[in-house]
Amino acid sequence: MRAVAAGVRDGGGVVVGLLPGHDRADGDEHLTVAIPTGMGEMRNALLVRSSDVVVSVGGSWGTLSEVALAVRTGVPVVALDGWQVLTADGSAPVGPAPVRVSTVAGALAAVDEVAGRSTGRP
Repeated sequence: MRAVAAGVRDGGGVVVGLLPGHDRADGDEHLTVAIPTGMGEMRNALLVRSSDVVVSVGGSWGTLSEVALAVRTGVPVVALDGWQVLTADGSAPVGPAPVRVSTVAGALAAVDEVAGRSTGRP
């Protein structure tokens, strides 16, 4: 998240951080706006529901939680070297599955594609 925040900031973008704790000082130095939620991991639902696309990098348990919430609520997911979502019998899930990519360039292209599709923007 730190690298993403730094890249967005360096590119002139606005970086909003929904923090799990109560203190905005715990936010990364690259955040433009730090919002302490006091919700712990429950803030993942806020992150997912406020996103046009969820981009996951790697696969920690918190990442899996966010991917699962996104898939279940219909928010597109681009997974960079991350979790592969399967059903209990090992098949691909019905409905939109994460778009799996292996490079940052692939992730950016996939975000452009799914963001335009999910928001109706060109």
